[in-house]
Amino acid sequence: MARQNLTATRIKPDTAELLTLRVLRRERISPHFSRVTLGQDDVQAFTPMGFDQWFRLFIPVAENSLSRLPRTLNALSYAKYLTIAKTSRPVLRNYTVRAYRPLGPDGPELDVDFVLHGEGPAGTWAQKCARGDAVAVLDEGIGFNPAPGKNHFLLVADESGLPAIAGVLKSLPHAATGHALIELPGDEDRQDLEAPPGVEVTWLPRARGTAPGHTALAAAQALRTPEEPTHAWVVGESGLAVNLRRHWVRAGIPKNDIMFCGYWKAR
Repeated sequence: MARQNLTATRIKPDTAELLTLRVLRRERISPHFSRVTLGQDDVQAFTPMGFDQWFRLFIPVAENSLSRLPRTLNALSYAKYLTIAKTSRPVLRNYTVRAYRPLGPDGPELDVDFVLHGEGPAGTWAQKCARGDAVAVLDEGIGFNPAPGKNHFLLVADESGLPAIAGVLKSLPHAATGHALIELPGDEDRQDLEAPPGVEVTWLPRARGTAPGHTALAAAQALRTPEEPTHAWVVGESGLAVNLRRHWVRAGIPKNDIMFCGYWKAR
C-alpha cells in the first residue's frame, strides 16, 4: 500500500535548483526540538510558498563534499549522488520550512526545526552546527493543495509534522474552519502557532509508553465527520498517515480531498 500521495497532490516550485545557504544561528527551543536558521549565499533565490513547503537538505560530512552535488535532483542525478563515497557524501534528509522572514539582520532567513530523537546525523548536526557552516537545499514545493471552494479542514500531525502543520495554519484564509490535532512527545514541546480563529488547535502530549501516532489517530477518529466539504491532511509516522486516511475514506471523505504522507516509520 502506498504510504503517501504527496507526489500526486503537490505544487512544484516554478524553478528548483540547488542553493547553498549558511547557518546564521541555532537554538534549542524545547526538549525535543532544535531550530537552525539559514541564510546568506543563495538565499535570495529561495521563493517562499507558505503552507507545508518542503525541501531536500544536504548536510556536508567532509570539506568540499557539497561541491559534487547535482544542481537538480532526478532519477539519474540521484543515482550519481549515491555513487559518492560515504566518507564524503552529504547526508540527505527532507525538511519543512518552519518560518521565512524576508528581512532579517543578515537578509532573508529560513527557520528549520529538527526533531531530536536518538543519534541521527541530522539531529546531531542541528545541535552542533555553528554560524557560517554551509548546507545545500533543493526546494520541492508544497503538498497542501485543496480543491477550490474548500474552507473546512482536518489537519493532523505528530511531532515530525509540526513545522508543516504550523505553516499550513499560518497560510490558511482567515475565514477557514476546522480542527488541527498535533501529537507531541511531551507538553513542553508546544509552540506558539498562528491559526484562523475558526480552526481549533488541540495539543496531544503522548503518554509514556504510547507508540508514536496512536494518540493523534485516536483523537482524529473520535471527531465527528464534517457535513460540509472538507479537505483532510495528515503527515507524520507512517501508521498514523495510512490508518487515518483509511478512516477518513470510510467516513465518506472523497479520496481526492485527502492528502497523507508518512514522514517516518516507528520501529
